[in-house]
Amino acid sequence: MNQIVGGPVVQSEADRLRARVAWLYHVEGHTQNEIANRLGINRVMVVRMLAEARRRNEVRISITSPLSELVALERAIEAAFDIRRVVIAPFAEEGGDPAQVIAAAAGAHISGLMAPGMTVGVGWGTTLYNTLPFIAGGALEDFRVISLLGGISAARRFNPAEFAWQFAELFRGEGYLVPAPAVVDSPETKHALLERCGLAAIFEMADKLDVALLSVGGIANLTTSYRTGYLTEADRRSLVEAGAVGDVLYNFIDAEGNVLDHEVNERVISVALPRLRRTPERILVSGGREKRIAIRAALRTVAPTTLITDEQTASALLAG
Repeated sequence: MNQIVGGPVVQSEADRLRARVAWLYHVEGHTQNEIANRLGINRVMVVRMLAEARRRNEVRISITSPLSELVALERAIEAAFDIRRVVIAPFAEEGGDPAQVIAAAAGAHISGLMAPGMTVGVGWGTTLYNTLPFIAGGALEDFRVISLLGGISAARRFNPAEFAWQFAELFRGEGYLVPAPAVVDSPETKHALLERCGLAAIFEMADKLDVALLSVGGIANLTTSYRTGYLTEADRRSLVEAGAVGDVLYNFIDAEGNVLDHEVNERVISVALPRLRRTPERILVSGGREKRIAIRAALRTVAPTTLITDEQTASALLAG
């Protein structure tokens, strides 16, 4: 598989254009003709730029040399939301699905962050799951991965347990999964599982995390939560009426980032969000038109140290 990486920070117009051509071709999957039409150049130039990128060893898994026009946007988001590090993936398609390009950027960032002795807490979602092919794994001693929420009984690709297990496997680490559904039928069932079945001990491990990998769920019908059948349509409507704009680890929040006082939140098997704010590195990975309000709210709830998103979402966040 072709992968993309850059060298030093892009400075010249030729380098900037070559980086964008490589990204559109290798990550977004556009054809050479589509790239030529989009960028207003001819196909021969696209072919030459792709060959030059390979010759310069710039083609790996992600573009680490940022496009120059995105650097200013990253710094602006950092200042506006008091975030230590913002990584913005190039994505020119307004209204399109940026999950793959965000995953590529996140995979490169995560690869450089993991180290022996770490305890990493992980959430779930399609974007986080899509980071797996872009993460350069390797055996790390004393490495632990904690799933931060329950799973599902069906063997589906977007299962929290599946993501946590595969992430642990990448680094030959130990994985700690939550053997319970993400949403149960009542607060009483939740209490029994936590106190009588040992789940509380797993969640207590969240107090000692070095890194938390999180994403944001929207409240629209087509988000991962509703496709996999965790919540009924009646639940969704009730949450919307109560002011929910999205969720982090199935903790549904309002536009101000407050966790809602709602019965669905009383039935969720996941780590409480205030607990995660003590984690030194909190990485929020998310983007897309339908999640913009939820991401803005999650920035208040989680106070991430790193935000990884796409340029369309970043521009919308900055616009307010």
